[in-house]
Amino acid sequence: MKWLLGFVAGLILAAGANAQEIAPDALVKNVTEEVLDIVRKDRDIQNGNTKRAIELVENKVLPYFNFAHMAQLAVARNWRQATPAQQKTLTDEFRLLLVRTYSKALTEYKNQSVDYKPFKMQAADTDVKVRTEIKQPGGKPIQLDYYLEKQDKGWKVYDIEVAGVSLIINYRESFASEVNQGGIDGLIKSLQAKNRSGEASVAKKS
Repeated sequence: MKWLLGFVAGLILAAGANAQEIAPDALVKNVTEEVLDIVRKDRDIQNGNTKRAIELVENKVLPYFNFAHMAQLAVARNWRQATPAQQKTLTDEFRLLLVRTYSKALTEYKNQSVDYKPFKMQAADTDVKVRTEIKQPGGKPIQLDYYLEKQDKGWKVYDIEVAGVSLIINYRESFASEVNQGGIDGLIKSLQAKNRSGEASVAKKS
């Protein structure tokens, strides 16, 4: 779970930053350093205030995710079985699931630091990979790679890899199992149940 802190930090934009004017690698680096500084000073988040972390993620992170694309990639070929209404619900529930996961990671900050790997891209590139490494006190470094796509409103993240393993692919296996057992509605119900459980956990901590 600790590696998620770096992921969240790398996605939260500072107030006033314009994603369209910042290269994807610079975006990740600048924002990561600023957010880590914020978290170091925020005692509420450090003490496990998940509600405060969720508010931070919702206010600063969400505009820079392409949740529709992420949900489509995670559901894979079963996406075509879903109606437009089901696709919207899947996107919303997947978004909420990730927000709660990333918010929890913010409350687990333990002085991690981030190294940024060399980055190259062509002027015409619209799909890039930004490589970083999360260093943990007393633990092995964790490779964390971001996949971003350029859209009209700037760069957005649609997948990450942790130690070479795709977040989307990890979800894809479990989602396929849920669809095989209960169809698209079964997957939706499973996601809704997980999110309700997360809501209860946040309420309890708050």
